[in-house]
Amino acid sequence: MKKRSMKKSILALGAITVLSAPLLSANIPNAFAASSNTKSTTAQVSKGLKTSSAKVDAPKNVILFIGDGMGEASRNAIRLATVGKSGLLEMDNMPVTGLVSTSSGDNLVTDSAAAATAIATGVKTYNGAIGMDLNKKPVTTIMELAKKAGMSTGVVTTSQVTDATGAAFGAHVEKRSAQSEIAKQYLEKSKLDVILGGGEDFWYPAGTVGKHPDAPAEDPEEASKGTQGNLVEQAKKLGYSYVTDQAGMKAAKGSKLLGLFANEEMFQAHNKLGNSYNPTVSLPDMTAKAIDVLSKNQKGFFLMVEEEGTDEMAHDNEGELTIKAGQQLDKAVKVAKEYAKAYPDTLVLVTADHETGGLAIEGEDAEDESGEGISKEDGPFTVKGSDEKFYIDWTTGGHTSVDVALTAMGPGSSQFSGNYPNTAIHDKLVKLLQLKK
Repeated sequence: MKKRSMKKSILALGAITVLSAPLLSANIPNAFAASSNTKSTTAQVSKGLKTSSAKVDAPKNVILFIGDGMGEASRNAIRLATVGKSGLLEMDNMPVTGLVSTSSGDNLVTDSAAAATAIATGVKTYNGAIGMDLNKKPVTTIMELAKKAGMSTGVVTTSQVTDATGAAFGAHVEKRSAQSEIAKQYLEKSKLDVILGGGEDFWYPAGTVGKHPDAPAEDPEEASKGTQGNLVEQAKKLGYSYVTDQAGMKAAKGSKLLGLFANEEMFQAHNKLGNSYNPTVSLPDMTAKAIDVLSKNQKGFFLMVEEEGTDEMAHDNEGELTIKAGQQLDKAVKVAKEYAKAYPDTLVLVTADHETGGLAIEGEDAEDESGEGISKEDGPFTVKGSDEKFYIDWTTGGHTSVDVALTAMGPGSSQFSGNYPNTAIHDKLVKLLQLKK
């Protein structure tokens, strides 16, 4: 690491506190004023919403957001760039805040698989495990308990739908790399109602090209590689509407929806040709559609929404794209908050599985060298609404073991204040939803 000037102005990451600011009152269609191709989908959620002030003691619906790799410093960088020093992101403008520890069962520093398994099952496990305990035995997930109770369930992500975070809520495999097996379990075992994101390559066997062509110009290494047959055709036979683009998602009807919008992740990271974050279907739109489909179930629903770009771009120490992905996550959170405002029996949670990059926020300092490799600074970035600038500095291209924030609103949200391990998220939700194991 390079030497730091004593004059450097570090933007403090102060202690996490409980927030009490009121929710914004904008309606759902207005949530994406700054993004394109959103109004048509969000209108489906806002259609027929009725604001209610009735007090609800227990949640009927749960919407859990996971900003992969999004530590508190990441949230602060997103906030500074989006709403400035005195503003609040949608994900921070919630009445309850907690602090979550993330270490896995076999390592001080967790990976996404073990972290998501802890959140989904309440059990610590080894890095790389999906829905398994330390002895490689399957552990029931909260979505499986919710399904057993008659609720609808869904996974939305900008990653492959079968990548670690989503997989941990609906599958059981010893190694997270078994993505085709994970997809098969979604259809046959956990029976998720809504599956939206990337990863078409794992649903078709090698040589069977789907909607998204093999070896695309943006990444010639992408190609179908499934190991469990043609799972898209299987999904159709099981009653899923299958969609591959924004228009198809908007038009989709019915209670079961599979949408695969890219070969792999819905963005480009670790790419020899350059990184980019431009999903063809946005996370806010996918979130809105998922809520629209799942909310038809009178027994309630459990939805997990993940932004993967906050992790993958941090792995590559890409400050600008980490912030861009986080801004889309925040817009998706606004969709959920507007739904919860109209339907106060909805609990909304926003957290992370771990921190990535050892991100630090720094002020301008002409005497500070820019460094090289993992110590190279990103920036400058403008603090929204001011002439001030800040830099992002990195300490690693991997994960760290720092705690992550959890913010919450809705019935039962008070249970999520304080400090606790990631397994407690599962335990608190099981109790609040009165799910039977």
